[in-house]
Amino acid sequence: MKKVAFIGWRGMVGSVLMDRMREEKDFTGFEPVFFTTSQLGQNGPDVGFGPAPLCDAFDTEKLSRMDIIVTCQGSDHTKEVHPKLRSMGWKGYWIDAASALRMNEDSIIVLDPVNRDVIDRGLASGVKDYIGGNCTVSLMLMAIGGLFREGLVEWLTSMTYQAASGAGAKNMRELVEQMNIIAKGAGPLLENPSSAILDLDRNVSETIRGGAFPAANFGAPLAGSLIPWIDSLMPETGQTREEWKGYSETNKILGNAAPVPIDGICVRVGAMRCHSQGFTIKLKKDLHIDEVTAIIARSSKWTKIIGNTKEETLKGLSPAAVSGTLTVPVGRIRKMNIGPGYVAAFTSGDQLLWGAAEPIRRMLKIVLDHLG
Repeated sequence: MKKVAFIGWRGMVGSVLMDRMREEKDFTGFEPVFFTTSQLGQNGPDVGFGPAPLCDAFDTEKLSRMDIIVTCQGSDHTKEVHPKLRSMGWKGYWIDAASALRMNEDSIIVLDPVNRDVIDRGLASGVKDYIGGNCTVSLMLMAIGGLFREGLVEWLTSMTYQAASGAGAKNMRELVEQMNIIAKGAGPLLENPSSAILDLDRNVSETIRGGAFPAANFGAPLAGSLIPWIDSLMPETGQTREEWKGYSETNKILGNAAPVPIDGICVRVGAMRCHSQGFTIKLKKDLHIDEVTAIIARSSKWTKIIGNTKEETLKGLSPAAVSGTLTVPVGRIRKMNIGPGYVAAFTSGDQLLWGAAEPIRRMLKIVLDHLG
């Protein structure tokens, strides 16, 4: 029976992965071994085999006995442990939610509903490192991957509206803290229906700008505001690293010999765990909007078309509508008045599912099937 190591299973992405694996009854046909960076000797989770003591996530000797390693621990752990294992001659499969190995020449970014052909070629040719993609890139391809599959995209801009979950659990807590402080400060004015709206607005602004407002993790207020900067600066282009990933990772996922130009601005907004994106798509030919919509609908079985009406948009095209689900809605699909072949669309998807844990869960199953 194949041995599968799990590292980082207690963190945010790891917890979602564990929940999905339990939900889908994935803990069968292999021996799971749980590793830890901080709770050595304590019992791991019981996934149907009884609890067992946790192993040291830095013990490369123990890890080298695994056939597959699934990690959500983060890039620092990957950078320390992965090269040591490979230098020891370990030939197992490394499946990783972190970004450290994404752009390596000998790795494949996994999103099997979109690039199963690339994954299968990698398995056949002996590729051993399979890495989860950037959350907004993965959600974009789940939403409109059909247009890329048909070779229709000349170029694309993706203006993102990214949730607190993309920055981590501490940031999600900080967002709720900020909301709570705003609500408490404005409480007396809200309770008085005759209070002036400008007084309420002034109260909120003063609270947000106050020195006691919690912003240690985001570096700026997010509740009642937004932050048009995610990740570090790429000095040569003026992009942030998050914006750079749109071009680099999309084309690697698709295995494009001729890269498709992609750019945009990434913005952090006060949603909890779903990323949204507005697209401007330049098609290589001017198709009727019904044909464009039909191609988008075929992007994946989880892609859901939302009609371009106010009622359908309010009901189904928002973080509130899709949080905790695998559905990736796409709406506001329309021709643009910029010129022929220009299409607008909007999507929202759960950053912790298709944007993080679900491609890793599915890749583990693919590798296990490949190993027989």
